[in-house]
Amino acid sequence: MRASWTQGLAFSVAALLGATAMPAHAQGSLAISITYLEKKAEHPPTLSNFDLIPDDEGLAGARLAIKDTNSTGKFLKHSYALGEVVKESGGDILAEARKALDGGPKIAILNMPAADALAIADLPEAADDLLFNAGAYDTALRDDKCRRNMLHTLPSRAMLADALMQFLVKKQWTRIMLVTGHYPTDEALGEAFRNAAKKFGVTLNADKPWLADADIRRNAMQEVPLFTQDADYDAIVAADEENQFATFFQYNSWQPRPIMGSAGLMTLAWSPAMEQWAAIQLQDRFNAFAKRKMDSIDYASWLAVRSVGEAVTRTRSGDVAAIRAYLLGDQFGLDGFKGSRLSYRSWNGQLRQPIALASRDALVTLAPIEGFEHENTELDTLGLDRPETKCTGME
Repeated sequence: MRASWTQGLAFSVAALLGATAMPAHAQGSLAISITYLEKKAEHPPTLSNFDLIPDDEGLAGARLAIKDTNSTGKFLKHSYALGEVVKESGGDILAEARKALDGGPKIAILNMPAADALAIADLPEAADDLLFNAGAYDTALRDDKCRRNMLHTLPSRAMLADALMQFLVKKQWTRIMLVTGHYPTDEALGEAFRNAAKKFGVTLNADKPWLADADIRRNAMQEVPLFTQDADYDAIVAADEENQFATFFQYNSWQPRPIMGSAGLMTLAWSPAMEQWAAIQLQDRFNAFAKRKMDSIDYASWLAVRSVGEAVTRTRSGDVAAIRAYLLGDQFGLDGFKGSRLSYRSWNGQLRQPIALASRDALVTLAPIEGFEHENTELDTLGLDRPETKCTGME
């Protein structure tokens, strides 16, 4: 019989108090303010009603995390508040960020395209701030464009691509067809798949851009077989971050092969199909709170708030510099309901975390896949390892 999430939360509170018990006179009240800054990204019209982006994507995750953190924090006289700034794609998020981050060190969650996140990180008002990137998958933000004041709770495209290639190697499906869309986000994901294929010894038997003029929603049974018939492969990997074609490749390829990447078997920070490791408790709480399923952006925002809460609890401080130092230190660990202790890479600020490989209906497995080893932690087989990154100045 499934335990209710309230029972699980009560257990978590008891465990937290036991781990952080201190004399009553040493317990000081703390009020922590976190600002959620969002600029909506521009997306082309989606071809599938299953791919609609919720209006509160990301924000709902942060709101739930504030609620969760206050539930545990009240026993330590810690309170958390969320300030919210949401702009449409043409809005001036930079001006709003200046106002929100002015007046001393602040903590903020950024859900926006990479260029806007970088512009905010480079503001003089943000120099001593702690920013969490919960909306941009760009690997460059963890590489040559990293910023000392920015950590990343959302996985990079490199992490997602590495997870899929590990799975393909494990299954011995090492000959693939890569199909890449025409939008910059698609091209960036396609490049991540190419790099990961080279890294793990997967062969690109075909590497093709998707047709620019295809009416795939009406003619998938004609377009896709013709497009996929000129190569031999074990799987088709679609780099279609804008959801323009990959869904329609399923059951329409010339050869009966699985579709992976942006459709079919997808690589995700969070899947609504996850139930193990007490994930069902988080799923149930989010469903009741937001009246919908949690996705990866929601999860990344939730992780940002929970990271702050964990650091404040352990350090017993609301000082932003102390929180950042603890997050990047060896003692930090967060339960992310994915079976592993999550921690931040000190060299580029990326949160280590397993990646879900899942269909819309079921979790297939989590990466890193068994057999891929690392001298530090197997989680560092996903994404940029210390010797690979060009990020400097984080530590």
